[in-house]
Amino acid sequence: MYCKNLKNNSNKKQLKQKTMKQITKLLFNPGQYPKNVSIALLILRVVVGIFMLTHGIGKFEALFDGQPIKFGDPLGIGSTASLALTVFAEVFCSILLILGLATRFAAIPLLITMLVAAFIVHADDGFGKQEFALLYGLIYITIAIIGSGKYSLDYLVFRRRK
Repeated sequence: MYCKNLKNNSNKKQLKQKTMKQITKLLFNPGQYPKNVSIALLILRVVVGIFMLTHGIGKFEALFDGQPIKFGDPLGIGSTASLALTVFAEVFCSILLILGLATRFAAIPLLITMLVAAFIVHADDGFGKQEFALLYGLIYITIAIIGSGKYSLDYLVFRRRK
């Protein structure tokens, strides 16, 4: 009986380790690219992350300044929740993008935020207002697919877990 329990615990531990390895591979895989592609990904991540961060800082301050929140509610979840989700994407996910940490994951909330901006917030404003959100969205899709490249914290985490 004791040996059977020991074997079951050992199998559970192996399964847990295998699952963690798969999650790490999914979240932190930076991709394997030549040096020039990794440099291009670094530049893209840092520049786009900083640009989006400039959009999010004012919203971050509005979320915590103690004043009544004046923010749209495009998804019908309330102004505060909408602002909090936008701040999460535009500030925290942008920082993750800049650092190259959990980059593929960080690109997803940013993509969703841009799709909401393009197709809900600016739905009646015409293509001129939707264009920037769609361009950002395309960049985030690309980053989510390609990964962060060699010059990222993802690379360090992924390399250690291999």
